[in-house]
Amino acid sequence: MASVLPYNAVKLSRYTKLLLFLITAFEKISSVHTTMKKVYIKSTLTFFLVWIYSYSNAQQQKISLKDSVDRSFDLSDYIIHANGFVPVPYILTEPALGGFGIAIAPIFIKQKPPYIDSVKGNIVYTPVAPDITGGVGLYTVNGSWLTGVFKRGTLIKSRIKYTIGGAYGDINMAFYRTIPQLGEKKFEFSIKALPVFLQAAKRIGQSNWYAGIKYLFLKTNVDYTGDSLLKPEFVKPQEYSSTVSQLGGVIELDNRDNVFTPDNGIKLHFDAEGSNKALGSDYDYWRLNYYMYAYRQLSNKLVGGLRIDGQQAFNNPPFFMLPYVNMRGIPSCRYQGNASVVTEAEFRWDFIQRWSLMFYGGTAKAFDEWDSFGQADWLYSYGTGFRYLIAKKFKLRMGIDIARGPEEFAYYIVFGSNWLK
Repeated sequence: MASVLPYNAVKLSRYTKLLLFLITAFEKISSVHTTMKKVYIKSTLTFFLVWIYSYSNAQQQKISLKDSVDRSFDLSDYIIHANGFVPVPYILTEPALGGFGIAIAPIFIKQKPPYIDSVKGNIVYTPVAPDITGGVGLYTVNGSWLTGVFKRGTLIKSRIKYTIGGAYGDINMAFYRTIPQLGEKKFEFSIKALPVFLQAAKRIGQSNWYAGIKYLFLKTNVDYTGDSLLKPEFVKPQEYSSTVSQLGGVIELDNRDNVFTPDNGIKLHFDAEGSNKALGSDYDYWRLNYYMYAYRQLSNKLVGGLRIDGQQAFNNPPFFMLPYVNMRGIPSCRYQGNASVVTEAEFRWDFIQRWSLMFYGGTAKAFDEWDSFGQADWLYSYGTGFRYLIAKKFKLRMGIDIARGPEEFAYYIVFGSNWLK
């Protein structure tokens, strides 16, 4: 294995000068942009700087982009020798954001040593998920934009896994409500948001169970941009400029064989969070979230998956924090209520070498009270797609899904798994 090259100050200086030149040029021609849009531009250019520098190091080490066994295109060695760097240019396809956009997501993956346990005198090695550090910058055709950073990792000695992140953006999104005598109507909003998120959970003994805390801070400014003749009566005055601060506990079981594209295992999750003035919030409400992702290798070439996902809100959360149906083929926040449930199944057929076909379908409901569950309409979606095993040593697959929902078709570019929380 080639050794890692020392820090190349001359090369980095050249790339830095190029970056500064590009930033200056962009700022001169983009005087109409806001300060945060300039941050987005700088984040994008920084992404390309890191990409160029990492690729240069990989080239000097003569790292092959082909697997040594099947000679197929593979990024495993590149990820390992480029300090775990994975450049992810991304096409956004979320219907709620206009159906098309561009995202830049530089991601760093760092492998972690396993937990070492002693069970009845025997040494047991339990795999630990790799650390993932990344950023994101996105812009869509409906004018939505966002920039942010995140870190998901594990403190091996303390046996604590954690996720922390923050972002700032201006999201243009439509919400729907049924109006007496008018039927279902669309209400369009521009939501400027500053979210900060933290979750930390400690492993319980030598099991795959974890318990911990979860916190969300969310500062929002909401502007109604829809039809001036159709007032959004469901929006309370305080919701146009407010702060959400919610804290709660989380319990989780995770024995999946891989965090990117599992073949076997299960992830069970339950959290309950409260928001009130004592936490600095403008709202007083509770929110529950529970889900299960189960995977089973049915044959050498066929993997099945089952997802059950539910949310419940109590008291009076802001309209943009209400539970909604989150499923392929259905725009985000299209169907909201005080509660939502989703059931989805999928099958991955590894039909040849690194290529797989996906088949999936599901049903869901959004409703206000459990007493009215039977009266709420069932929502359906189904579709197909493909995956390519792009990094075999990490079992990381990427691909595209095409889904048909109640109203329209939608397509999604998938990094790892479509089921990620």
